[in-house]
Amino acid sequence: MDIMPSWEEFLAGQTIDIAIGSLLVNLVMAAIFAFVLSQVYIRYGNSLSNRRMFARDFVLLIMITTLVITIIKSSLALSLGLVGALSIVRFRAAIKEPEELTYLFFAIALGLGLGADQRLATVVTFIAIIIIIVLRKKLFHKLRKSQNLHLSISSYNPGKIELAQIVAILDNHCESVNMTRFDETSEVLEASFLVEFKDYGQLEKAKEELRKLSESVKVTFLDTQERY
Repeated sequence: MDIMPSWEEFLAGQTIDIAIGSLLVNLVMAAIFAFVLSQVYIRYGNSLSNRRMFARDFVLLIMITTLVITIIKSSLALSLGLVGALSIVRFRAAIKEPEELTYLFFAIALGLGLGADQRLATVVTFIAIIIIIVLRKKLFHKLRKSQNLHLSISSYNPGKIELAQIVAILDNHCESVNMTRFDETSEVLEASFLVEFKDYGQLEKAKEELRKLSESVKVTFLDTQERY
């Protein structure tokens, strides 16, 4: 008689019943975390994209991650199956700014912590990171009050211009220039900058010189700080 269990029997014996009450508590906490994180991202984020639309996905991301971790930790077979599935399925997202990726990773980490029933550690870490985000944003604006404009420039063929031309004009008229995004294909050039102007006269001169480069140039200035 073979007293050694088969591989299938071993995997079946690793299954643990999920406590529904604990799962519900984790999902409620996930929803609360998602709401707070979305508000922090909308108010204190620096992304040039639509932050409100991007933040709507936090609740689904955190809750789904919580559910997945809760399920796979109850069964070794399911965890191995998940590894196999993820080796086949590729998730692709159009993330163009590092800040978006950082918040997505933060949301996933919250789901992992709750799914693993590490509530206290997750809550403490969440509060600490949120405090750091808020303080960093306030300190940054206190030190650099005048640097509050984002400049977005795009140019299309046949009048597509070069990045060096844009930078040269900005260097002549801006107190400071920091490029935050750059995309270029054979058809279009798109660049975004964080700029600081001494006065509106500098802004107007920079705008006029940029438009002289090509008729296809589109120039947009915006303040991404949310007002409440």
